[in-house]
Amino acid sequence: MTGTSTAVSRLRGAADGANRWVVLIVLCLSLLLVALDATVLHVAVPAVTEDLRPSAVGLLWIVDAYPLVCASLLILFGTLGDRIGRRRVLLFGYALFGAASALAATADSPGVLIVARALLGVGGAMIMPATLSILRQVFPDRRERALAIGMWTAVAAVGAAAGPVVGGFLVEHYWWGSVFLVNVPLMALILPAARWLLPESRGDSEGPWDVLGALMAAAGVLGVVLGIKRIGGGEGLLNPATLVPLLAGAALLVLFVRRQKRRRHPLIDIAMFSRPAFTTAVGCIVLAMLALVGLELIAVQYLQLVLDLSPLETGLRLLPLTFAAMAAGATGSYTLSRVGPRRMVGWGFVLTAASVLLLTLMGQHDRPLLLTAGFVLLGFGLQSTLFGAYESMLSEVPAERAGGAAAIGETSYQLGAGLGIALLGSVMNAAYAPGLSRLAEEGVPAAAGSAASRSLGEAYQVAGRLGGPMGDLLRNTARHAFVDGLHITLLVSAGLLLLGALAALRLPPVMDCPEVKDACRETAAAVPEQATGREAVGPAPHREARPAPAPDAQGHRIPLPGRREPAEATGSGRAAR
Repeated sequence: MTGTSTAVSRLRGAADGANRWVVLIVLCLSLLLVALDATVLHVAVPAVTEDLRPSAVGLLWIVDAYPLVCASLLILFGTLGDRIGRRRVLLFGYALFGAASALAATADSPGVLIVARALLGVGGAMIMPATLSILRQVFPDRRERALAIGMWTAVAAVGAAAGPVVGGFLVEHYWWGSVFLVNVPLMALILPAARWLLPESRGDSEGPWDVLGALMAAAGVLGVVLGIKRIGGGEGLLNPATLVPLLAGAALLVLFVRRQKRRRHPLIDIAMFSRPAFTTAVGCIVLAMLALVGLELIAVQYLQLVLDLSPLETGLRLLPLTFAAMAAGATGSYTLSRVGPRRMVGWGFVLTAASVLLLTLMGQHDRPLLLTAGFVLLGFGLQSTLFGAYESMLSEVPAERAGGAAAIGETSYQLGAGLGIALLGSVMNAAYAPGLSRLAEEGVPAAAGSAASRSLGEAYQVAGRLGGPMGDLLRNTARHAFVDGLHITLLVSAGLLLLGALAALRLPPVMDCPEVKDACRETAAAVPEQATGREAVGPAPHREARPAPAPDAQGHRIPLPGRREPAEATGSGRAAR
């Protein structure tokens, strides 16, 4: 074995003796549950409403408590894992997630369910950055890490897309609590397996942990995400319930950044954002999630309300998107090594924009082949973008800062999801409402037309109460207005995706592997010592005898330059230099 391959092997063995691919399986299984739980409740909301009778505000908190709490605590637990151990934080997250799932499944009041959902968010915030930072530590070689991140991002996409399918099946055959109860036995299996298999890893533990900074970051993200979600829910920007948390959260985040710049041992190394590749990758994650979540929400409404599909049928229609995302994740490492981050992320955005434009051909009637083709292109394009962005982001930071970087990546993921619902939802509402303005001329009561203009679902309820020809008129008008608004929203989304493709031009054109280069440099530095050791015994066979070094004016011997041996190919396929 050559010195270079030995050095690379030492780098690849950085998993404390654990098999890194088994570690990856454990991490992906835990991430699958967390991603699944983010969307599995959506189809169970009607059953929860019928059973627990929550108020409108209570129902909103039942749905939003999990993503709000999870997003706000990612930086806190990501940086805490760097200090006390990522495996330790991950195991606590597993235990809390399982206990909170049991509490949610047996909740007998809206308040208990809200508390359980919030605890699930705490557990998710412990799990998500820890999985990504452990992955960064266990796979120091960038080429292997690219393959691992491809599987990781594919599993996240599968979990989010499979949520409605799993939830629809469980609600139809059991009761709404089963969407939470399924987590308990799975966590009971993952917890001991993770304790046995996962290696412990820590980052830079110099200096005290900035507790105040962590709380400022948590409160700031909570305020921003809460404000964005309220905008997405239809509340105006100037509404105090929206504006106050949004401004307070933004102010706290500004203070947090200033505090981190002043501290000798910051929670988050703000200098990471001075690297164009890191900042661009984070921005691309936000844009990709904005498109994915916003489009999925609108697609679900279209499939259920326009095409009149059941929740389970809706979930099955979205499966092509999931399978395409899995294919993009499985082939992402190969693609990234061939085309580089810039082209992979940029062309991923372009492919997604093309799929969105294709979906503008959707109309009043079901076109399954068109929908399948659009969802396949959408899933493959967005997953390629997310893969390239996550891989570039993690590779731009040292392993000891992986927890903070993972927390930033996951926070941008959550912010993008919230922005997608808020921005594309606002565009959809603005395009939908004018289509109902002529109802008053057709004799529909003004109050009924006003209520119908809020959403297509509410329009159907109003049409059902009106009944007769008037109800049919309202229903058909609302449906046409929704499809017209859908087309406008898709065009806006395509424009944002093309902006993402332009932003991706700041990413590196090729996939660099600094770990292999460092190993080569270490090996090259060790060659003179090894050569000296061999020559002390005698000249190596089949090697020319070299003259003794000549002494200089002070009597010291000046070493002669060594001969340049033929370069050996490294694992990357390029000659060692």
